[in-house]
Amino acid sequence: MIEIIPAIDILDGACVRLKQGHYEEKTVYDGDPLKVALRLEAAGIRRLHCVDLDGARQGYLINTKILKAICTKTSLRVDIGGGIGSDADIEKAFSLGAAQVTAGSIAVREPHTVVRWLKQYGAERIILGADFLYGRIAVSGWQESSSLDLPGFLDDYVSRGIKTVISTDISRDGMLGGSAEKIYTQIKARYPELYLIASGGVSDMQDIQRLNEAGIDGVIVGKAIYEGRIRLDEIREFMTSC
Repeated sequence: MIEIIPAIDILDGACVRLKQGHYEEKTVYDGDPLKVALRLEAAGIRRLHCVDLDGARQGYLINTKILKAICTKTSLRVDIGGGIGSDADIEKAFSLGAAQVTAGSIAVREPHTVVRWLKQYGAERIILGADFLYGRIAVSGWQESSSLDLPGFLDDYVSRGIKTVISTDISRDGMLGGSAEKIYTQIKARYPELYLIASGGVSDMQDIQRLNEAGIDGVIVGKAIYEGRIRLDEIREFMTSC
């Protein structure tokens, strides 16, 4: 069964969602991300994807107090992404209580560092952030594109021992237009052993069901929850029925 993972994106201390990664197109849903996490926990959610958007833009973790509160004041299994740009950042993220850390921009700029982290912390604790825009990997909170294409990027890291990938289709993120199911199906077929988490565009439970039927391991859901298109009781029912 597919794992449903709500997202809390933090910008200026608030829980927000962006459109296609544009910082100037943000919607604030709650000024207290911890309250959001507690509501999700109360609804039966077990895992949470937290992104430090300020950190993603600046290249180092910024919203550490909020992230620590979410990790320590809930029982949620939290993975932290955004701003993991150095050894100090990954050590900080784990010290805050993160179960896993997502390596995004640094995986493009310093692959040797991420490979060292895989050996140092174990592949089960490192998630590769493979976020793409029209087939090209994007970095710096999606503000810059790289010369790397998605298949080549994944090929390299799978060969280096990565086991879990979060892949976001940036063109769909925050747009509620459906997920890039075809692309994720192709990735899963190419790497059946990879724990693949799809992200971007999920608009309703039907989108999640289609990804589930395609064999995708996990899905990140953000705006659809905050906009009421997917209710928490629907997620609970889905999890108990599968």
